[in-house]
Amino acid sequence: MEGNVAEMGQFIGAGLAAIGSGAAAIGVGNVAGNFLAGALRNPSAAGAQTATLFIGIAFAEALGIFAFLVSLLLMFAV
Repeated sequence: MEGNVAEMGQFIGAGLAAIGSGAAAIGVGNVAGNFLAGALRNPSAAGAQTATLFIGIAFAEALGIFAFLVSLLLMFAV
């Protein structure tokens, strides 16, 4: 009985950690959408903000990858 409960806890924790991957997708969409809105308002300043766009996307994706790794660790940890 104890082994089943521990395994169930691993899978529940992995599922909850995997929600972070979906949240990262929402974050990337938010960053790109705000950049596009700003670029449409002021096209002359869009070129200077492109590096900031890529840094924001990279941070959002890194958090998603970390959440994915945590979920894998929870699923396959002994």
